[in-house]
Amino acid sequence: MRLSPKAIALATGAGLAAAAAAFALLGASSQRAASPPQASAAAAMPVPVAPVVARTVPVYLDYVGTTEAIRSVTLQARVNGYVVARPVGDGADVKQSQLLYQIDPRDYHAALDCATAQARGDAANLAYSRVAQRRREALTKDGWFPKDAFDQSTSTLEQSQAALAADAAAIRTAALNLDYTEIRAPFAGRLGRSLVHEGALVESGGTQLNTLVQIDPIYITFNPSETDLAQIDQGMAQDELPAEVTAPDHGGRFAGALSFLDNTVDRSTGTIVARATIANPDRLLLPGGFVHVRLHVADQPDALLVPQAALGSGQLGKFVYVAGRDGKAAQRLVSVGSTYGDLVWVTKGVAAGEAVIVGNLQKIAPGALVRPAAGQASTADAAAPSDGAG
Repeated sequence: MRLSPKAIALATGAGLAAAAAAFALLGASSQRAASPPQASAAAAMPVPVAPVVARTVPVYLDYVGTTEAIRSVTLQARVNGYVVARPVGDGADVKQSQLLYQIDPRDYHAALDCATAQARGDAANLAYSRVAQRRREALTKDGWFPKDAFDQSTSTLEQSQAALAADAAAIRTAALNLDYTEIRAPFAGRLGRSLVHEGALVESGGTQLNTLVQIDPIYITFNPSETDLAQIDQGMAQDELPAEVTAPDHGGRFAGALSFLDNTVDRSTGTIVARATIANPDRLLLPGGFVHVRLHVADQPDALLVPQAALGSGQLGKFVYVAGRDGKAAQRLVSVGSTYGDLVWVTKGVAAGEAVIVGNLQKIAPGALVRPAAGQASTADAAAPSDGAG
């Protein structure tokens, strides 16, 4: 059947209209297909990030230690007597040779005077014996004095010399006893609580008066594991091994050095006894306290540092989120070392230059869409690790 020109025109117009409608539908579909990326970009969570930076950092070994006095003595009297004075109060810091207790010295003054008087009398007898001996020696040679009497005179002279020597010893003993009535500090330190007071009768070697401990410098005793011995020995071989002590009670930091390492490992614990000597000029550390000990055993170049705020914890251990170039958060399990202020050393799990997320960690899941928030990037790349960081 042949169509008229009019019918052909109508059919052609309908086809064009249908084609136009089809193209319109394809354009709408294309717009709808292009809209998800725009919606996804809008749905990406803004997060602050910080770069993983490489720095040379000190390597520390950390322990819990206890403070010990370098010297500690119990003060006791060496003579009997009554306490007549106690110039220093309980708990006072004293200097070496400072007077702490005074025992009544009058009896000992009298004993010294008696020994001195006895020595003077014996010195006079010795002088006479010498003169008599010289005179009798001449008479004996001429036969005017019996030999037996001369020998007796010689014995008397020697007895006088012995008596004078005994007097000298008695004087020294009396002087020592007199000195012992003053109980002085054998070294600089801090007193404890006094156990006697004025008027108390003390006995030689039987009455405890007080205790005195030296606290500047002070010992810090701790127990490194035998697995740490190689690093400690290597550090000690190169130079003096620095030690830093932190007291948790008041946050003070004290500097010193490792001064002792025992020669035997405890089989039951696998540890060894070590000791650091720490300067304590303000006497803030007292014996018997617990402290944190940090040994600086080496320096590690190119250590990877991230802010502590980037660390999270899960059932598999610690992790960080890395903002990938694809706009997604990737979870990385990491191993960490020492901390340096706000930064932590990551020994495994990240690479230098990567961007770790330091905020909104609770709202992020692996594969989540993220975008670094403008103006919120951390300045960790400009921060230098502090040797004294905790």
